[in-house]
Amino acid sequence: MSVTFAPELAEAIKESAERHGVSFDDWIAAAAELKFRADDEAEVFEEAERKRRAAGLQEYLDEYQAEFGAFTEEELAETEKRWRKEEAEAYGRSEGGDEEA
Repeated sequence: MSVTFAPELAEAIKESAERHGVSFDDWIAAAAELKFRADDEAEVFEEAERKRRAAGLQEYLDEYQAEFGAFTEEELAETEKRWRKEEAEAYGRSEGGDEEA
């Protein structure tokens, strides 16, 4: 395998590797491993944030319904229809002629 770095970056890596008593290749391997771990941890944090937001939304909806009554089937159907339309627009899809005027 061959990897090319800007000369300044290669020199900085070499100096850091020397300071830490490792080879250039080992330094690169360690950096790659750290990147993989960071990406995995980022996914964990993103999932935790999605769950936290979903729980917050559910709490809000529960409080709303406790105060104003349960959502009707019509309200739920309209919400799902709007959600599907917005999702389709976000991903550049058409909803097969189910357009509102």
